[in-house]
Amino acid sequence: MRSYSILAVAAFYATSTRALNNGAARLPVLGYNTWNFYQCNIDEDLMITTANLMKDLGLQDAGYNYVNIDDCYSEKDRDANGFIVEDKVRFKRGMKWLNDEIHALGFKTGIYSDAGWQTCAGYPGSYQNEVRDGLTFTEWGFDYLKYDNCAIPYDRITREGVIGRFRRMAEALVEVEKQTGKALVFSLCEWGWNQVWLWGADFGHSWRTTGDIDPNWKSIAKIIDFNSFITAATDFHGRNDLDMLQLGNGHMSFEESKSHFTAWALMRSPLLIGTNLSAITPETLSILKNEEILAINQDPVVGKSISPFRWGINPDWTSNKTHPAQYWSGPSSHGVVFMLLNTLDEPATLSFNLTESPWIRAGRQYAIRDLWAHTDNGTAIRQITLDNVPPHGVVALLLKDDGDEPEGTYPECAKWWQCTDRNGTIIGGHLVDPQLKPVDLRLVDQANVVF
Repeated sequence: MRSYSILAVAAFYATSTRALNNGAARLPVLGYNTWNFYQCNIDEDLMITTANLMKDLGLQDAGYNYVNIDDCYSEKDRDANGFIVEDKVRFKRGMKWLNDEIHALGFKTGIYSDAGWQTCAGYPGSYQNEVRDGLTFTEWGFDYLKYDNCAIPYDRITREGVIGRFRRMAEALVEVEKQTGKALVFSLCEWGWNQVWLWGADFGHSWRTTGDIDPNWKSIAKIIDFNSFITAATDFHGRNDLDMLQLGNGHMSFEESKSHFTAWALMRSPLLIGTNLSAITPETLSILKNEEILAINQDPVVGKSISPFRWGINPDWTSNKTHPAQYWSGPSSHGVVFMLLNTLDEPATLSFNLTESPWIRAGRQYAIRDLWAHTDNGTAIRQITLDNVPPHGVVALLLKDDGDEPEGTYPECAKWWQCTDRNGTIIGGHLVDPQLKPVDLRLVDQANVVF
């Protein structure tokens, strides 16, 4: 069964320092992961049931095509030859059999390991066994590897930091591909403590940017806030991973669940469901299957995340862990995408000038598409105001260029304080007398502008 050569650590460490991620266009992975709901309570029957439920619920048709096993699938000890062995009771027919069954249903499959001695739940990790384990996972038939960061060896053993430990497996997977012809999708679960968004693209398809998600709004808001500052790190070279989707788990309202899903999808994070599918509600399912939101996440032409263009709660326009940025936008091949979050505990009115987004052209009007109501909502000229956005709720809009603004639109500029007549006179806005000499625009109080 295992006829592959096992390289010594020194051999794959001698691999050149070329980028191990080959830069091919990568879309965010969509699928299922066992950890958030089941943790260690997994077996082969559960995996088959989950795959069938994903088909029956229409999730596979919506694009969720990975069924991933997380921690706790193996025996606590390797075999006499040093190989990981699947749990003999819970996976009694073997991982090869399980993968064949799930692949036959049209899915890809994922497995889990760790850069340390043990996994986070105390099962064998892959340190000093990187090539051996990569070959095992490939022989079993897996397509995806989530790689965690628990139980790392002492510094005097590794003589390297987190980049070095993840490089070991990245280089091992290069060797595995040479030997087998199969490449595993490599997902780094490093939690972001070592600024993984700065280097993760050198190694993997995606990289975790925060600690584990909890099934409540406080955790969702904290993750959104942290990731609002690193959106530029994600594109086709690799993805900021905001952790698994918690819809249907814990204590989130329907509106909070919509906000959770919208933020993850429009920031182009992988979307891995962590819900008990056998008890999923129609409301939760409707969120997960929103085709218009998923189309942005899976855009094959534009891979950039949405980013904040204004923070609306604090007086200095900064965010915090409970009130992340409210106003976001970004490009897509379908149009300019906007996400508006109400981070308050009460309904709110959210309003913005279109040209606050750098993706909007001044002097143009835009057709509005509501990505949750699935309605066309007329034409926007310079301004959009949305009343009664629910507490912790979200609005997702797609704006498409609809031609020039109507003639006579006043003032002459959407942001009048940024424009002047040729002689330097400000010609729009009620705060400036056009008969007076031009003013220093740096002194204009933009927050108190009234049209």
